[in-house]
Amino acid sequence: MPRTLRITTRNATFQQWQALLVNRTKRQRAGEFLVQGVRPISQAVEHGHEIRMLLNAEGPGLSRWARELIDTARAPRALLSAELMRELGGKDEETPELLAVVGLPADDPERISVRPDLLVVVFDRPTTPGNIGTLVRSADAFGAAGVIVTGHAADPYDPRAVRASTGSLFALPVVRVPSHREVVAWAEPLGVQMVGTDETGAVEIAEHDLTGPTVLAVGNETQGLSAAWREACDQIVRIPMVGAASSLNAGAAGTVALYEAARQRRS
Repeated sequence: MPRTLRITTRNATFQQWQALLVNRTKRQRAGEFLVQGVRPISQAVEHGHEIRMLLNAEGPGLSRWARELIDTARAPRALLSAELMRELGGKDEETPELLAVVGLPADDPERISVRPDLLVVVFDRPTTPGNIGTLVRSADAFGAAGVIVTGHAADPYDPRAVRASTGSLFALPVVRVPSHREVVAWAEPLGVQMVGTDETGAVEIAEHDLTGPTVLAVGNETQGLSAAWREACDQIVRIPMVGAASSLNAGAAGTVALYEAARQRRS
């Protein structure tokens, strides 16, 4: 049976878990992140991610969900006081039943399964973790094979991104790369078209064929796509809008583009 730790004070181990919530550098160095919430933890286990530790509160018996997940994961466990679990759970008034320490997957585009109807979303230099999570969730919902985050960007493994993805972060590959170059080098041999989204695009998105292998590039929340990404794209498309809004939130724009690709493919 996996070993069980007992943590009753804010010792070095507890402080390390705490740092995973707030410190990106610590997450990267440790190669792990802390996952909160029933669905994200369930998805991490279901999709075979490395569960390095399961944390649960001392006290009353566990629910059926928690017992089954512990049996399935077969990971080392730590028992913490309710107060310590609340601190790590991020909700002062609630004690989470389980938390999970999960290993960071490799940042390698080869993790993305290549298929004839390949659809991949690129998020260029996103600044908001919540927007990354939203776009990952939409990519999962509309059948994308993966999400690639490029450039100096917010962290997909920030707790806010993980929560916003509602577990989809674990259902499809999410890969970080330094720039557009790595994406182009991966996509070009596959014969994939590169389509950028921007309010100044020459073609409305519904008029462009998205049924073939496609990389959809979505720009930064304030500056849009970088000049390098614009140059790399085969076509820049726009989402038609009415009303006073000058643009869409990046997560919303990416969701609309994904829906249009899924609509064309169903047709």
